[in-house]
Amino acid sequence: MTSPTLIVTQRFNDADQALAHVATIYDSGIDLLRQRLHDFVAGATPAGRVRACYPFVRVRTDTVARADSRLSYGFVAGPGTYETTLTRPDLFADYYREQFQLLLRNHGGPIEVGISRQPIPIHFSFAQHEHVEGTMSAERRQLMRDVFDLPDLAAMDDGIANGTFEPGPREPHPLALFTAPRVDYSLQRMRHYTGTSPEHFQNFVLFTNYQFYIDEFVRLGHEMMAKPAGQGGLLGDWPKHAQDSDGYTAFVEPGNVVTRRAGMPADAEDAFGAALPRLPQMPAYHLIRPDGSGITMVNIGVGPSNAKNISDHIAVLRPHAWLMLGHCAGLRNTQNLGDYVLAHGYVREDHVLDEELPLWVPIPPLAEVQQALEQAVADVTQLQGFELKKILRTGTVASTDNRNWELLPQRGPERRFSQSRAVALDMESATLAANGFRFRVPYGTLLCVSDKPLHGEIKLPGMANAFYRERVDQHLRIGMRAIELLRRQRLDQLHSRKLRSFAEVAFQ
Repeated sequence: MTSPTLIVTQRFNDADQALAHVATIYDSGIDLLRQRLHDFVAGATPAGRVRACYPFVRVRTDTVARADSRLSYGFVAGPGTYETTLTRPDLFADYYREQFQLLLRNHGGPIEVGISRQPIPIHFSFAQHEHVEGTMSAERRQLMRDVFDLPDLAAMDDGIANGTFEPGPREPHPLALFTAPRVDYSLQRMRHYTGTSPEHFQNFVLFTNYQFYIDEFVRLGHEMMAKPAGQGGLLGDWPKHAQDSDGYTAFVEPGNVVTRRAGMPADAEDAFGAALPRLPQMPAYHLIRPDGSGITMVNIGVGPSNAKNISDHIAVLRPHAWLMLGHCAGLRNTQNLGDYVLAHGYVREDHVLDEELPLWVPIPPLAEVQQALEQAVADVTQLQGFELKKILRTGTVASTDNRNWELLPQRGPERRFSQSRAVALDMESATLAANGFRFRVPYGTLLCVSDKPLHGEIKLPGMANAFYRERVDQHLRIGMRAIELLRRQRLDQLHSRKLRSFAEVAFQ
């Protein structure tokens, strides 16, 4: 077997030194795999297997006495050995550094970094702009199995996040929710579904189920990029006390098409961007800030399956929050078209997460997110107190996987919605909130009433077009304002202890 030169496991009391060792191990393995793959594509067949393995980080402790009980992450659950594999230290450098620092601070160190026994699948070693597999014959691709390690789905399940993983008698406890192969798998899926590279994703994510919101986001993004830095942000005609939305440096669209802020130089990678001939299934757009605290917006389309699919993958980036902005059916006679609904509870009739997260698990509202969304509505609409209640209602949102639920015998769903005190119904919000709970990603939902089917106000073309024109811009700006408010908060406060289990992993 051909493997990289052995790099010994080392112990570190410094996070930067530990991260550098992770990068040395990972880069050594990736360099070997890429070189041998290029030789293989050129026709050379190695005499044996070619294998490189992911780096790991490990911490051992015989006490948790040093852990601060106020913390929501950054410490292990109890005495023992804890370990996880790592990937893409170039992409996750800041994240890994913070996790290492917290472990050293809360447990006194040291931490160990070495080479794991988990092979790096050859498909996950490709450089971003490489597409070597397409140049090989079917026979040659089949032969790859005898030479390289291919992705193994058995190494990528979500048992840790789901709370079902149990280590064997001599196995270490998990240190992170996701193993390196699971992360690499999702990074590949993100490229496929969104048409943009994981490098562009920001720490705050807006999901929507309508292209109208994306169109407005694109317009705002280009409008901002046309202004030199320091000459105003996205707030435009808002009060001066709210003018804190500047700091964005680039806008990225599917195909990795990058528009830099006026007066800012292009990056070398920008040249690889090209508009796609057709949009991907769930296109993503990114307002970039240098520290990653910008805004990513994804059009997930309609339905809980898409909502689960893309949030399964974005979760590996460990975002600081994701919010759902979309349209819903208003279920109360007192609601008007264009009113907002701030979800504080969910009825889960979407069914796509029933196996991973049983229905008896409550999905709690997160105070930090709820307050930010309500304040954002007040900031944008300039309504306060009792006047705000005219257009904003807090209540339970029901999500269904049946788009034509209105055609069911009405005694069934109407009775359930009434018993649950639901005030709105859609197809995605409960899924995104439940997956946020499952993956420990802060979540929130602000919907806009676009029809009232129980009261005879169904969507008709003329009504819908007028409604969309009037409400989409305001609704989007509310979501973006909420992110600005969340950005101000301490991250350990935003990543609430409500999201953590009994025996929680240390990594955020």
